[in-house]
Amino acid sequence: MSEQDTLLVFPTDFPIKIMGERRDDFAHTMVELVRRHAPDFQPETVEMRASSSGNYLSVTCVVRATSKAQLDALYREITAHPWVKMAL
Repeated sequence: MSEQDTLLVFPTDFPIKIMGERRDDFAHTMVELVRRHAPDFQPETVEMRASSSGNYLSVTCVVRATSKAQLDALYREITAHPWVKMAL
């Protein structure tokens, strides 16, 4: 696939919402994963929200995406993590 296969214009700020099991280290683990693909990501910008039941946590990270390949690789690694239920 080429960069023309996306409507995004790079570089761009791109929000990624990661939802998974509520664990003490969930947010930290997701931030470390995101930073592997976006080293300039600022962890202090993370937004977190617990589900109404308190069993799940959503973590939103806004990364400075430089390519579709970067985002694809990030999504593949996020969704492969056993704690992650969904990523948008």
